[in-house]
Amino acid sequence: MKKYLVIFFLISALSGCKTWNRSFKAALQTITADDMKKHISVLASDEFLGRAPSTEGETKTISYLAEQFRQIGLQPAARGSYFQEVPLVKLTADHDMKLVITGGKNMVRLKYSDDFIGNTPQRKDHIRIDNSDMIFVGYGINSTEYGWNDYEGLDVKGKTVVLLINDPGYVTSDSSLFNGRAMTYYGRWTYKYEEAARQGAEAVIIIHETGAAAYPWGVVQNSWSGPEFCLEDDELASSGLQFKGWITNESARKIFGSAGLDFDRLTKSASTRGFKPVDMKLKLSLELRNRTEYTRSNNVAAVWPGSRRPDEYIIYTAHWDHFGVNNAFKGDSILNGAVDNATGTASLLVMAKAFTLLHPVQDRSVLFLSVTCEEQGLLGSDYYARNPLFPPGKTIGVINIDGLNIFGRTKDMNITGYGFSGLDDYAIAVLGKYGRYATPDPTPEKGSYFRSDHFSFAKVGIPSLNLSSGVDNVEHGREWGLAQNEKWTMDNYHKPSDNYEPDKWDFSGMIEDTRVYFEIGYDLSNTDDFPEWKPGIPYKSLRDMMMQKQN
Repeated sequence: MKKYLVIFFLISALSGCKTWNRSFKAALQTITADDMKKHISVLASDEFLGRAPSTEGETKTISYLAEQFRQIGLQPAARGSYFQEVPLVKLTADHDMKLVITGGKNMVRLKYSDDFIGNTPQRKDHIRIDNSDMIFVGYGINSTEYGWNDYEGLDVKGKTVVLLINDPGYVTSDSSLFNGRAMTYYGRWTYKYEEAARQGAEAVIIIHETGAAAYPWGVVQNSWSGPEFCLEDDELASSGLQFKGWITNESARKIFGSAGLDFDRLTKSASTRGFKPVDMKLKLSLELRNRTEYTRSNNVAAVWPGSRRPDEYIIYTAHWDHFGVNNAFKGDSILNGAVDNATGTASLLVMAKAFTLLHPVQDRSVLFLSVTCEEQGLLGSDYYARNPLFPPGKTIGVINIDGLNIFGRTKDMNITGYGFSGLDDYAIAVLGKYGRYATPDPTPEKGSYFRSDHFSFAKVGIPSLNLSSGVDNVEHGREWGLAQNEKWTMDNYHKPSDNYEPDKWDFSGMIEDTRVYFEIGYDLSNTDDFPEWKPGIPYKSLRDMMMQKQN
């Protein structure tokens, strides 16, 4: 407690110094709607073709970012370049793939996109699965941490596992199961596929449910219907997993019905301790053609060196990528990703400019890192975290920005992973200056902590702050704010309708939030404090080992 009081007074002292620091105030005032609009209008334009990795859209995007950083005066951070190359494998599955399930009351044929969607992690031209036994494994979780193993005593080698999204606490809201209604990493689709591969499964199918997944089936369709990227050293490629995909809830009910199984009863029982996997007595057959390409994408990295402690770094991250062009959409087929995440990318540019106007220059260096392939599973940030440009032990913390506020000023901002690290103390102090407050994620069941780039850094032990738009709207209140966010997600998330609409957006909240991000980074760059993970947080031991090696 004493340490946190010291940090609080330290932050307060810094805030006090800023009252006479005219250059700080002047820099802060350069973060304006006009500058944000200028950058968003370019990044989210049709000319940039939806900013898909390894396309003409990427070339335009990263060239624009590098040129803007150069004009602002930032130095290239990747050994003389603004680009950190990320080696990728691009896998494109044929949409004419067939999936047939036999052995039940009737044959079930599923139609690609309408009923199921998926691909292969294998670098092969042709995938064929013949009469693979289907096993319902509940949530498909194997966790010593939570004392839960859906695979206990089960051999799934060469078989197909069918499982639920999220984790057992979601349905029951039982705080004794995992983290209650708040999703853990074991609820994420990435984990489900990884664990199934570790268990030796031939195929894995996740049953979609809008609430549990946190998005409708349309998001799955749009996110999975194009090429899939993975890092060259992707573990799934060396496993026996041949197919990974999703099925709609309606399709799952048909399959369970064909097997003579009560879907509602079984899925409910999957949330109880002692659940036993069920042999569905069904066979899955699937055939698909696949194209493999070895390619490259790029993180964009620019640094503004510090004065007194230039070998210590604050990192701002925001992903520049989106989903490109999808011709399955009639009419507008470009997924421009205006909110997600042209807004966050634009904020890096306006904050970078603000830092260059500080006199004197801040003590620590500030790295502006716009990463690739977030939409493909945090690949760009994962690559940086495992191949850092600067020593992790000298990296003070990461501030991640993903999708800014378009609904007006709020009284709050949300910290996903509230209470995880000392970075929260800095955010709380800055928000307090604006008469605002920090709240935990209002929808923890969506698993947002594991869905954006800060998580890649947390996994290696670097303290990370994922501070996002609030919901307690100054004019309309909290319920209105929650409803607007939910409506936007259902209508626009990962869809062509995520367009730049300056006449409809309220930029006031976006600008105030960006100034908050700037001020948090400013405070961190002018202290000798190293914020730590709080006791009991799983990433703390990694940071402790990192700092021991550093010292």
